[in-house]
Amino acid sequence: MSARTWILTDVAADRYVESSAVGPAEVDSSPPPFALNKRTLRGGLRDGVDVVELDNGRLKLTLLPTRGLGVWRAECGDVRLGWKSPTVGPVHPRYVPVDEPSGIGWLRGFDEFLVRCGLESNGAPEWDASGKLVHPLHGRIANLPAHYLETRVDAARRELAVVGIVDESRFFGQQLRLKSTLRTTLGTNSFTVTDEITNLASAPGELELLYHINQGPPLAAPGSRFLAPVQTLVPKDLFAGKNIASWQTYPAAATGPETVLFFELIAGPDGGTKVLLHNPSGNQGLALSFDRRQFPLFTLWKNPLPFADGYVTGLEPCINLPHGKSFEKSQGRVAKLQPGETRRFDLRFDVLTTAAEVSAVAAEIAQLQATAAPKIYDAPQPGWSP
Repeated sequence: MSARTWILTDVAADRYVESSAVGPAEVDSSPPPFALNKRTLRGGLRDGVDVVELDNGRLKLTLLPTRGLGVWRAECGDVRLGWKSPTVGPVHPRYVPVDEPSGIGWLRGFDEFLVRCGLESNGAPEWDASGKLVHPLHGRIANLPAHYLETRVDAARRELAVVGIVDESRFFGQQLRLKSTLRTTLGTNSFTVTDEITNLASAPGELELLYHINQGPPLAAPGSRFLAPVQTLVPKDLFAGKNIASWQTYPAAATGPETVLFFELIAGPDGGTKVLLHNPSGNQGLALSFDRRQFPLFTLWKNPLPFADGYVTGLEPCINLPHGKSFEKSQGRVAKLQPGETRRFDLRFDVLTTAAEVSAVAAEIAQLQATAAPKIYDAPQPGWSP
């Protein structure tokens, strides 16, 4: 048998595997060397965080089932995905005060490469008329642990996979379930994330979702470039509009405001679109591919702080913009899920390790851009920002 599954966590069955190590010897075939291991971190703020480490022979990934199935970091040859946050993580959710009155307690756990923002809300914090926090920054899903986790090896398809389930639910509230599958093929420089979000309640539910994909130096550094096939580009605020001419480039590290830009991207006939971040030399990069029908919007976040403070950029496919939920709801960008309804979201990540690979993706983006002239605004627009 060339395909096998290992159940590592199943709360319903009272099952928990502290550690697991899977390699070629554990499958009935002779695939190239690989590793698919699970362990629990100890010490500091990471104490008790489960990690699953995938090594497909070329690409290494670290997945965080304790933190909403985010991806902590990855590496492929000399290319490192992730960033250096002032927070030394990964941080166990018990140390992240998501509901602290400031609304920004979420930032105490923020140091992943890939973190989901949602599911009930995903934007700026909001308070009610009495000053009570209603929606914390970026929502709760990133600080909820998976209650189901399994690893899979399909030697015939040369595929490694991790499947996890996280519920964001409460009594007298919404009941949303995230089922996530991360896959990678042996010997490749890519991986995919497929998420299915289901409304488990008997009443309609609301969904906001944004994928916060974060990269720091040396891939995102002064002189790096971001490429995207632009249909519409709108700055979030006046500061971002003032610097709109340099939207594709990254500035020197300095203390100053962040830059946030909102996009509608051009897609091909199949709905597919992609973006590219590459280093100043143009010989390393990250390509992100997705379906415009699943992700109608895209946010680019540039935060070029001094390196010790966390120089970072965020590539953010989204179904709504990261404003307060009340504003997004007024603009019709909060999704409705009927009882039992499921929505699917797919992302593909390609780590680019040569100038030729970077140039090939840049050419694909240019081909998409050639189908329509970009509409670029130098000031915030009605409906795009409060």
